[in-house]
Amino acid sequence: MITKQKYIEYLINTPINYTCFNLSEHLDNVSHDVVSNFLKRNRIRARDIWELVKDLIKNTPDSYLIIDDSVHNKQYSKSIELVKKQYSGAVGGLVRGIGVVNLVHSDGTEHYPIDYRIYDTTADGKTKNDHFRDMLINAIANKGIRAKTVLFDSWYAAWENLKLVNTLKLTFYTTLKSNRLVSVTKEGGYVHLEDIDWTPERLKAGVVVKLKKVPFKVKLFKLVAKNGDIDWLITNELDDNLTTQVARKANDVRWQVEQFHREIKQLTGSEKCQCRKARSQRNHLACCYQAWVSLKVKATAWKTNLYQIRKNLFSDYLKAELDNPTVTAYSQV
Repeated sequence: MITKQKYIEYLINTPINYTCFNLSEHLDNVSHDVVSNFLKRNRIRARDIWELVKDLIKNTPDSYLIIDDSVHNKQYSKSIELVKKQYSGAVGGLVRGIGVVNLVHSDGTEHYPIDYRIYDTTADGKTKNDHFRDMLINAIANKGIRAKTVLFDSWYAAWENLKLVNTLKLTFYTTLKSNRLVSVTKEGGYVHLEDIDWTPERLKAGVVVKLKKVPFKVKLFKLVAKNGDIDWLITNELDDNLTTQVARKANDVRWQVEQFHREIKQLTGSEKCQCRKARSQRNHLACCYQAWVSLKVKATAWKTNLYQIRKNLFSDYLKAELDNPTVTAYSQV
């Protein structure tokens, strides 16, 4: 028999191979079919991650909700359900994989996933923006999340999403694509972001603009990186005391979701399951989320990071092998 706990502990502790066959090889009286049937026949839900983390987050108005998507790369798969060709920021282009939209809660320092949705239009007909709105409404209405700030990138900066966040009386910070049109004055009409007269005062404090189809004004900031790259950041917070520096600091919290994406892929084998059925892939991913939380809790308790926790799992093995190698170096001397 194989349990969810045993499968999660396998994901945490296996060094490279995440296959059902490898797990069965390392358990007594457990066949490959037993493991594959566990993934195929169970139903581990996305909502389970909330039950796991709801007592770990600092649920305060000063916290943040971060929404972003990630593609779990399956570029060599030919027959795995849920896999489709889609854009991946990790590879900078199209790749075959399983898309997931994540909702991550952060208190500014510690972050935890509280919800996610697998992007599969053939099953539910929903776009990534639909998942954005569903998860956000669910977080406020059903989970009782008190965070007042929502962070997301330009992919989700559609007017429907901006309007929803504003209607929920939340503050958003999001980037815009460089080809977006804005209006600084009614007389001037809509212009490209680069065509705005970026005076020193506007570079410091931003400028209030109007976006097409958005029934309220937003504050626009031009964020210039040291290498010259430019990010166009908007917020519905129009406070005169809100400066570019303060807006940049709030937006920087968004990168915690990128850290989460990197860790779940590198430390839990989220991309490594070879099962073909959609239900198996869904269950595998659900277990990967719970494996990540397990590593996060231990890392927080030990005041270290998830990579160090994972590395330490194999330290005793390496020390033992160096002291008394199972395979010694071959020599003719």
